[in-house]
Amino acid sequence: MAELCDTCWNDLANRLAQHEGATAAPRPAPDPDDVTFLEPPRCALCDADIRVYPTVYDRWVSLAMTEFPAKAVPEHFRWRLVKIQAPRSPMVVDVVAVRVRGIDPLPGESVTPAHQMLCAATPEGTLSTIIDAHSETLGGC
Repeated sequence: MAELCDTCWNDLANRLAQHEGATAAPRPAPDPDDVTFLEPPRCALCDADIRVYPTVYDRWVSLAMTEFPAKAVPEHFRWRLVKIQAPRSPMVVDVVAVRVRGIDPLPGESVTPAHQMLCAATPEGTLSTIIDAHSETLGGC
């Protein structure tokens, strides 16, 4: 396995993040003394709720709030959330987003779309895309 210097790693990770759309800002660390309800972050373009998760290459991606069947999500927007467990423990210590690629999921398998697909302020997030995705999820109703 190749070992990269910090500069080369950051360059590679930034190019990969740009290609995959993982360009979200990291979520802020909550104040341990703050007991107010933590609201989900909102998209700066369309003001919709989003979920922000780290990727396996130390960048962050904005994901939709709901999962959809793989057949309703274009290949470039498919992500899965993977739970990271502590060694020799059943405790989940973190959740990371992983792009679905290589082997395509079955059409009915759930995937989490990138928010960019549903964002009303981007060309990918047209109203028909949102309606079609929700129709597929609800069984065509």
